Amino acid sequence: MSYFNKLPGFTKTPSGLEWILLKKIPWIFGIGSAIPCSVMLKLYLDNVTLNPEQLKIIYQCLGLLFSIWFFVGAIAIGCIVVIIMKGPAYVADPYELPKENKNLEQYPNL
Repeated sequence: MSYFNKLPGFTKTPSGLEWILLKKIPWIFGIGSAIPCSVMLKLYLDNVTLNPEQLKIIYQCLGLLFSIWFFVGAIAIGCIVVIIMKGPAYVADPYELPKENKNLEQYPNL
């Protein structure tokens, strides 16, 4: 018995934007992470003590960094879901239904 029975006569869907975007995700992740990290690193290396304005900039960069990571992760999950959905269709094994008891249909509220 095969666990994955492909649906006969299934037409394959051509790949689209999801593969292009999935291949660019490492670059988007790297560049999106490098920009806020370089600003924070410059602030840390140029100053011995940080004033409240510089700390505010660092916190904003951290928020931007985590937001970029979240959006890149969400886009990656979306691309993977689309790739799986465009894959071949599978059929489950048939399930035999139990025999019906017609006497139970006469008294539905019992």
